[in-house]
Formats: sequence, C-alpha cells, structure tokens
Amino acid sequence: MLPPPPLLDRLILDWLAEDIGFVDRTTQALKFGEGVSVAKWLLKGEGVVCGLTIAQRVFELLDPQSRFIISCQEGQWLEQGKILCTIEGKTAALLMGERVALNCVMRLSGISTTTYQLVTEIRDLPAQLVDTRKTTPGLRALEKYAVLVGGGKNHRCRLDEAVIIKDNHIRAVGSITQAVYQVRQRLPITTMIEVEVETLDQVEEALALEVDIIMLDNMNLASMQTAVEMIRCSNPHTKIEASGNITIDNIRSVAELGVDYISTSAMMSRSPWLDISMKFL
Repeated sequence: MLPPPPLLDRLILDWLAEDIGFVDRTTQALKFGEGVSVAKWLLKGEGVVCGLTIAQRVFELLDPQSRFIISCQEGQWLEQGKILCTIEGKTAALLMGERVALNCVMRLSGISTTTYQLVTEIRDLPAQLVDTRKTTPGLRALEKYAVLVGGGKNHRCRLDEAVIIKDNHIRAVGSITQAVYQVRQRLPITTMIEVEVETLDQVEEALALEVDIIMLDNMNLASMQTAVEMIRCSNPHTKIEASGNITIDNIRSVAELGVDYISTSAMMSRSPWLDISMKFL
C-alpha cells in the first residue's frame, strides 16, 4: 500500500532538500551541538490519523539513532488533544525534520478524515466509495494510501492498470461503439472495459456492447435512477459507477439508487489538513 523503502526514501529526501536547501541557518547557528531532545505531537483537531510511519522515516533519515514511539493506530478516529507520538533524537534532526514530517501527516490525515466521513454516510449500503487520479503530482501513491486508511477503495492508480473510455476518447474517435471496437482489438482478453456515459442514449449504446463497467457521469438523480434500472434489467452483471459532483450532502442519495461504486476526487481536492503540532518537552 505504501511505496517500498527505496522509493519512499527518495520522496522524503526530495522533500527535505526542498525544505532545508543547503543548510538550516537557524538550527546551525544555535549552540546545542549533538544534544538530544524529546518532542510530542499533539492533535489540535479531530479526525483519522494517517502517515505516522512516513514521519518516522523522515526523522530516521536525519538521525538513524532517533526513536519514534507511536501512541495510536493508523486509521483510528481520534479526538482533539490526543498525543500521537513521542520522538527522541538529536535536537538538530528534530528541528530540521519537523515541517516535512508534519506536512505529510497533516495532508494525509485530512484525506483519510474526509474519506471516513464520506464512507460513514453510506456504510450500511452496498455502494463503495472509490477515488480518482486527481491527485497531487508526485504524491499519488501516498494520497491513495490515505484513502484506504480512511475506509475507501482505490480506482486505477495509473493509465496502464485499466481501460476507461472517457468523453474525450469518445469524441476523438466518433462514438462509444468505435472506441470499444478499437480497444478490443488490442487488449488482452482478461482486461475489463469501463465506459463513461453522460446520456441515456449512451447508456443504451454501452449496454449493447456488453462492457464491464458503465460510469454515469454528472447525471442528475432522476436520470441516474433511470440508467440504473436500464442496466439492471438489461445486464445485471454490469457494474455501475456514479461520478461527478459528489458531496457529503448527496452521496447517500446516489448510493440509494443501487450503484456499485461512487467515485470522487473530493478526498484529495476538498479535504482540509488535520491540524497537528510538535512540542519539545
């Protein structure tokens, strides 16, 4: 679920280089030498915490002898005031790694929290919440990991993982039928095909082609209900995905229509950071 250690270390070293530059002038100017300090992380809001093991690696790269003691479970909903972890290590390492480590955990925890809130709205229904590829460049693997921690599911992570024929593919070749025909000529037989549709006529066209998943994109609830009934009557094995303008206020109404998946970028694009501070003891 997380990148393997060599790839994760490469990300973290890039973050540290961006934040520190050539030297931490403040830390270097202060006279604590090889002194050791202890710090705690305090949760200033409430939500689902994610990414503490990544923060641990930040400090380990700066000080291999540092100790990072985690006081909560990954994916656990926590109340304001909770102590998340205790860090002991060289004072300089704690000061230089503070911002990078906090930024990472606050960002990922915000995604996990928003995911948890959306999932909670539909927890008693069959529909599953899934993410999209609308992620921060360079952080996709970590942001999708945060969705999993919050209780959601991952859609494809890269273009080579699945075939999804979207509106611009359809416009580029002229029709859904032509797009599906061309794709099928070049795909392994084990590869599923998903088609994005915006109208009921397109739903009929996709059904005739017996695609594996039909994505109902930016449809109103009435049109979506009709589309679900059409698909279930024609081919009950076809999976149905709803997408477009999904919010905490309407996600349950969409799930109640009987779709299999609800995809949204809200976890990444609309989630506030979960506020955490680091305090030296």
